[in-house]
Amino acid sequence: MEAIIDTASIHFDKGTLWTLNLALALVMFGIALEISLSDFKELSKRPKLVLTGVASQFLVLPAITFLLVWLAKPYPSIALGMFMVAACPGGNISNFITHLAKGNAALSVTLTAIATLLAVVMTPVNLQFWGALYQPTAAILRDVAISPLEMVKLVALLLGVPLLLGMLVNYWKPRLASAMARYFKIGSLLFFVALVFLALYKNKEIFMEYVVYVFWLVLLHNFVAFVSGFSLAKLMGFSGADVKSITIETGIQNSGLGLLLIFTFFDGLGGMAVLTAFWGIWHLVSGLLLAGLWGYIPIKSKKLV
Repeated sequence: MEAIIDTASIHFDKGTLWTLNLALALVMFGIALEISLSDFKELSKRPKLVLTGVASQFLVLPAITFLLVWLAKPYPSIALGMFMVAACPGGNISNFITHLAKGNAALSVTLTAIATLLAVVMTPVNLQFWGALYQPTAAILRDVAISPLEMVKLVALLLGVPLLLGMLVNYWKPRLASAMARYFKIGSLLFFVALVFLALYKNKEIFMEYVVYVFWLVLLHNFVAFVSGFSLAKLMGFSGADVKSITIETGIQNSGLGLLLIFTFFDGLGGMAVLTAFWGIWHLVSGLLLAGLWGYIPIKSKKLV
């Protein structure tokens, strides 16, 4: 089974792949329509809070993921999928889930914007760094021989450019941006999800054969992500609303970006693709469950930072 899943590929034709690229860019553009320069004031007012949220995503989660991989020893391609998920920025529904959980919505928006921009560099760097530290995944990286610069260019095109364009529309035409954002973000997100499900359906034999194996790994990995974000925020003594925001931003990952990078640079490597795709499904469920719980059960904190 190991040899099969580490060599199996989930195939996307070029037309579908380009459509997925466009869909993800539109999702990011829709999110950016609701982001303004004033949202970044949170960074200047409370830098410790924002920097902790960013560190939780790009430093703590990848390190914790490496420890989890080292202990669980999953198949190499699945381990690399875990590193890919951990290297991605917060997911595009994190703001919505934070709102449902009665967290700090302004902080969530700020972290989404900053993490998206940082992901242009940090996603390729984290994937390469942590993947190279674990010998089985290092072997895959050597075989694939991806160009970090090419990955940086693609991430910038998919995330950075749409984010900046959306913010510019919001700056110059705030009313238009507000009107567009009501339908644009959810419409493009549903379109993207539909394309992913369609692609998985075309490769359902591979997905169904291995989804049971990755099921417990995704649940455990997602749980660890939430716990690491929660623990770090509590350790720093932040308020309950801030703890919720950092927890959600850490546990909700942009698996759509991860999938596109896998299809583009790793030829849809089976273990990576199955784990990342299932993460994309599961974090919707876990995020909504957590938001529902927190929507009724407040988190108390004695200290504000």
